[in-house]
Parts: sequence; C-alpha cells; structure tokens
Amino acid sequence: MKAIGTLILGLCMAAVLVAAEDEHDAGVRSKIVALEKAWNQAYKLGDTKSLDALLDDHMVLINDDGSTQSKELFLASVKSSTSREEQVSPESMSVHVYGTTAIATGVFRAKGLDKGKPYTRRERFIDTWILKDGKWVCVGTNATPIVH
Repeated sequence: MKAIGTLILGLCMAAVLVAAEDEHDAGVRSKIVALEKAWNQAYKLGDTKSLDALLDDHMVLINDDGSTQSKELFLASVKSSTSREEQVSPESMSVHVYGTTAIATGVFRAKGLDKGKPYTRRERFIDTWILKDGKWVCVGTNATPIVH
C-alpha cells in the first residue's frame, strides 16, 4: 500500500512538472512569434536598429543562392537596398522549443517594388533563436523561395 501511495505521488509530481513545462513553452512560443513579426516589420521599414537588436552578433544568414551573410553584411544590404517592401508578413508559422533554443518555421509573403518593378514572392523560412543573457536573439536564418 505504501508503494502504491509513493507511485501515485510520483505520478502527480510528474504531471505538475509537465504542465509547468508546457506553460513555459507556450510563453516562449508566443514570444518567438512576436519577435518574428517584429523582424518582418523592421525589415519592411528598413529599420536596421531594430534588426540589430533582434539578431545575434554571430548570426548566419543563408541566401537563396546558398551564399552566407554575417549580421554586419545583412544590415548593410538592408540599408543600401533599392527595393521598397510594401508587405512582409507570415502566412503560417510554427515554433518548437528545446530548452533555451527555439526553432521557428513557416511561410512568409513579401510584396514590394525593386528598381520600380513590382514583385510578390513567398518563401519558406527556418530561424533558430537562443536565449542569451536573458534575451531571445536569432543566430541562424534561411529562407527558400517557393517557386510553384
């Protein structure tokens, strides 16, 4: 009887811990979704100061052609861009939390003008976020055009 009581107590404690972890993960998922939307808005506006705050100093960006950019090069390209973004918004997004790491995946739509010519594109993305010094920052990003 004592063993059954101990087993039931152990199961109850495990259930409480799982519920607390699920609640924590839900909070992190909401935070990452908000950061992704802030990134889209900052990119749309060409706001390199906000982008700088969202991206880790050692962030790696993988471009459509497979080349990579550092944070510094990415921010410089945003600053010197000739395109005007009218819309950058997620169509879908999913966030998975692994302790102090979160992976955001989904599809975003971008619409605007580049050298006076209108464009619309959809891209599938994956962003890796880490909790660093009490703040979530993106350390890796890749967006692949959806061509069909």
